[in-house]
Amino acid sequence: MTPQFDLTGDQREIQELARRFTADRITPFAAEWDEKHQYPVDVWKAAGELGFGAIYLSEEDGGIGLGRLEAALIMEAMAYGCPATSAYISIHNMATWMIARFGGQELKDRFLPQLVGMEKIASYCLTEPGSGSDAAALKATARRDGDHYVLNGTKQFISGAGYNDLYVCMVRTGDEKAHGISCIVVEKDTPGLSFGAPERKLGWNASPTAQVIFEDCRVPVENRVGAEGDGFRFAMAGLDGGRLNIGACSLGGAQRCLDEAVAYTKERQQFGRAVADFQNTQFTLADMATDLEAARALLYMAAAKVTANAPDKTKFAAMAKRLATDSGSSIVDRALQLHGGYGYLMDYPIERFWRDLRVHSILEGTNQVMRMIIGRELTRQ
Repeated sequence: MTPQFDLTGDQREIQELARRFTADRITPFAAEWDEKHQYPVDVWKAAGELGFGAIYLSEEDGGIGLGRLEAALIMEAMAYGCPATSAYISIHNMATWMIARFGGQELKDRFLPQLVGMEKIASYCLTEPGSGSDAAALKATARRDGDHYVLNGTKQFISGAGYNDLYVCMVRTGDEKAHGISCIVVEKDTPGLSFGAPERKLGWNASPTAQVIFEDCRVPVENRVGAEGDGFRFAMAGLDGGRLNIGACSLGGAQRCLDEAVAYTKERQQFGRAVADFQNTQFTLADMATDLEAARALLYMAAAKVTANAPDKTKFAAMAKRLATDSGSSIVDRALQLHGGYGYLMDYPIERFWRDLRVHSILEGTNQVMRMIIGRELTRQ
């Protein structure tokens, strides 16, 4: 962004490219994906052809070398059509970035060429049945056996589980809490790797979620990302960007629902007048728009800080994620109310966005954890 808090010409071109792709390939089909629980892999591969599978990878690694603000613009634009699809693009980017940022050259040469164009799709595996917010308490193990690791344990709530090609997994290789965790890439056809039944969820039906299960799963040592014991640090490094992206997905979904609410209330007649002509409606729409712009401004600022590696980047990423996801859900809820009974019907897109955005305040660290991060940073000063 410029000192005048506006997007640059290049950023607007990227935003417009993502908007056109969304209008053509996502928005017309998103309701059907949701209804049929369809996983639109072909659409993601098309997004990969635009470089959206490796947004902030360097050109040297095959990416398009953009910053976190540009990534947020892409996620926001795509979420206007389908938050679940956009959020999964974020997950793939996070997993791919971890391999590129922390992996050795041999590992990068093996996996990145197909990941950057989304010919292969990656999942990020951190959460377990007994460790959510306390990620360092994970129990899935990787025991060294010659030139292999033998993995045992279960990962929970993994997007794309059973469908995707690669699983970037945090597993325990040592006894210490955070320092005993390593990052290992597991390929889908590895013996000993299996998947749970698809979870039955409130939303995000276009993105399947299931357990990833290791039962004496043998993975070559060369599939380890970085040094043994550094996995937790890698996982945390990826979360700043992930939090920005999921916040951006909330912005995109909220913008769609605000636009739908404006159009609906201008058309809908009650008591001989358009609903939009009532002062109460105008006040509600005004608050929705104001909340959205405030969250957007903070998120864009946080994205610039993460790109610049500013000392306070983690605090701002947590603040932006908390505000964008809470505001997004609130805006969508008010949009549904303005639609009245029709907002509750699947014939209108509002109920889908209401369901899809609800999980954003849980993903990438719950918003309660975001408050803990912010408060801790404030009291350290």
